[in-house]
Amino acid sequence: MVLSSSLRRNSSKAGLAITVALAVMALFSAAPSAQAQDAAKVLKAMTDYVAGQNVISATYDTDIEVITNDLQKIQFASSGQMLLSRPDKIRATRMGGYADVELIFDGKKLSILGKNLNAYAQTDTTGSIDQLVAGLRNEFGMAIPGADLLLSGAYDELMKDVLDAKHIGRGVIDGVECDHLAFRNHDVDWQLWIEVGNRPIPRKYVITNKAVTGMPQYTLRIKDWKTDAQVAADAFAFKPPSDAKKVDFSALSDIDEVPPGVAPGVKK
Repeated sequence: MVLSSSLRRNSSKAGLAITVALAVMALFSAAPSAQAQDAAKVLKAMTDYVAGQNVISATYDTDIEVITNDLQKIQFASSGQMLLSRPDKIRATRMGGYADVELIFDGKKLSILGKNLNAYAQTDTTGSIDQLVAGLRNEFGMAIPGADLLLSGAYDELMKDVLDAKHIGRGVIDGVECDHLAFRNHDVDWQLWIEVGNRPIPRKYVITNKAVTGMPQYTLRIKDWKTDAQVAADAFAFKPPSDAKKVDFSALSDIDEVPPGVAPGVKK
């Protein structure tokens, strides 16, 4: 009787393991073209929805990993807020352990305040939010967290150089059911969780840099997403502290999410 009972338990455990293994195999053995089409369809619905919103406000948390010289993985965290008004206005903040930053673009002038430095920089510039995001990356090496999800041409930008796409299934982020997508290119793997339903907004975004030893990750979790926010008349007015010093953009180099001199190797 004891032997029989033991065999039944072991058989049950083996059966469960086999069931799980088969389920995983079934998930990843689905026709690649069908998975890619499903992933692309969900992503396109999200990017079209986001691009169609004239006003977006949200809060977010980020985690960015770095790999030290002795191959230890260290994670740095920050949080912030974002208010966007298409086509050419955005206000974003980010507070972490090493920097407290505010960025404002009112369609005519870009202002960045390093609150921890009590210093700010400004430059006259015009253009869309898309052009601002590209300019920040190319000219100043700066990035608004998750900015590529907000672009009017986000789908084309995100799908650029994608070699593989999968609709993994469903997941739950902050109690909300989401479609879980995974994409790959030569240097980067990235995942996106998109809310299920008639409001397909991004809830979580994970980027893995395969080109760096240890494959560090950047994780963005988006919360409190609103598209009906009332925008105050002075929402994009820049008001630096009275004792803040105006400096050149190059003097604001210490406003990243990680300490100076640490290169995470992950592009947001």
